[in-house]
Amino acid sequence: MGVRALITQGETENMFRKPKEDEAPSASSASTSAQAAQEAQIPKEPKGKAEPKQRSTSVVIFALMIAMLLAMLDNMIVGTAMPTIVGELGGLDHLSWVVTAYTLATAASTPIWGKLGDMYGRKGIFLTSIAVFLGGSALSGMAQSMGELIGFRAIQGLGAGGLMVGVMAIIGDLVPPRERGRYQGIMAGVMAVAMIGGPLVGGTLTDHLGWRWIFYINLPLGAVALAAITAVLHLPKKRAQGRIDYTGAALLTVGITALVLITTWGGNEYDWGSAQILGLGALGVLALVAFVFVEQRVAEPVLPLHIFRNANFTLVTAIGFLVGFVMFGSTTFLPLYQQTVQGATATNSGLLLLPMLLGMLVVSLVAGRVTTQTGKYKIFPIVGGLLITTGMFLLSTMDTETTRFSSGLYMAVLGMGMGCLMQTTMLVAQNSVEMKDMGVGSSSATLFRTLGGSFGVAILGALFTRQVNDTMAERAGAKAAAVTSGSAQLDPDSLKKLPPGIRDAYTHAVASGAHQVFLWGALISIIGFLAAWFVKEVPLRGGPGKSADGGDEAPADAAPVAETV
Repeated sequence: MGVRALITQGETENMFRKPKEDEAPSASSASTSAQAAQEAQIPKEPKGKAEPKQRSTSVVIFALMIAMLLAMLDNMIVGTAMPTIVGELGGLDHLSWVVTAYTLATAASTPIWGKLGDMYGRKGIFLTSIAVFLGGSALSGMAQSMGELIGFRAIQGLGAGGLMVGVMAIIGDLVPPRERGRYQGIMAGVMAVAMIGGPLVGGTLTDHLGWRWIFYINLPLGAVALAAITAVLHLPKKRAQGRIDYTGAALLTVGITALVLITTWGGNEYDWGSAQILGLGALGVLALVAFVFVEQRVAEPVLPLHIFRNANFTLVTAIGFLVGFVMFGSTTFLPLYQQTVQGATATNSGLLLLPMLLGMLVVSLVAGRVTTQTGKYKIFPIVGGLLITTGMFLLSTMDTETTRFSSGLYMAVLGMGMGCLMQTTMLVAQNSVEMKDMGVGSSSATLFRTLGGSFGVAILGALFTRQVNDTMAERAGAKAAAVTSGSAQLDPDSLKKLPPGIRDAYTHAVASGAHQVFLWGALISIIGFLAAWFVKEVPLRGGPGKSADGGDEAPADAAPVAETV
């Protein structure tokens, strides 16, 4: 029973009890009077205030999910329009830079956006990132040459670097970790919509409205997010005393750029042992070593190294890297296997990923609910690591005879593992840093997951290409040279034009390459499974007896720390 209810009950009893003439005030009645006097001084919250506050929070979350969708949907949409873009603008030799420029700018700017939000307030920085993204989208839609498109895509990527970080950090400010699990299903659903809907939306827009609309479609969605966040989100403004760490930001940008270029060019544009790749490796190492040196000496480091002293933060960041490695690797090569070996169309191959995405969505909902109700979360990284390892191993058993039903079951197991890990790792990372470092904590977790995806696609892609080439040489001999030159990936139309014997050899080669990809993915997933056992179950902020910032729980009548909208 609350304090106010006890006071009311005491006042009611005293009202109907006639005091004796000489009766002195008892200790309990004196205490009650004191409490009543104290209660009278507490400002009462106007009736009906809580409901609008909940509605405004829902509006903010809705706007944040739109921004998250924009960040995740972009590359999915662009991929399907690439042939049409090249047909109109030309520049086939620079085609890969349309994606690379965006990826580079996103990865390099991610930690910088997070730090700026910590220093100057998250709302203004987040709105700026949306504006930059929308500006880049509009310019990309108006591009008249491949060079312009690549440059405008870099601007778009700069804005995208702040979208995901802003979403995670603002949710970290608004919702204490103990309550954040209820939003995990929403975020997993947005991810599923992006992965399935991206190719479908991209193809539809390109066919009916033209490829420029794959960029223009961002404008109305972004405008809704801008309007809602501007009107409803109210966060405390900050003004940092320290200077921006320009040197550290530059060194980190160079290091990340070198790493992403290595994973993008290695084995494709240049051999892994070429002077270009080795030079980029040396540049990246030197830049990151210098970055660590600088960060230890500046007042406001762009990426404070002290956050990595927290064992939980370091562990879940490493696990997030491995999740990105496995997730992006599997989603890259599963459609290729489905189209080449199982005969699916490009559209159907996206829909055939539904078992994985539904498994991820359902388990993410369950994990969020359990975390919110119990405050327990360590079990999910462990189970997730086991399920991902199992799912990747099952996928490695696929061959030319595997049915779509069987591959769907294997994908569902993999998806359930991802559902255990995708949002839980971010939750633990945010719970492991102080509130003042929420931005850099979120950006670091996001950055390492992005880098994991880049390394996963590059390394697993190299394994895939080598295995396809070896299998083709073994089955088709010299005839294989014309088929497997370059990326060792053929679109369905080109595949149909091959002679039956070579087509059969290529089908077996792709199945063998997929086997290598998923087997190595399973082996790498074991590392994440083992790391999960060392995560300590630190109580989540905002749980019973704790406020959102980790201190003692505020009085019942006080406004929640996290409720700032």
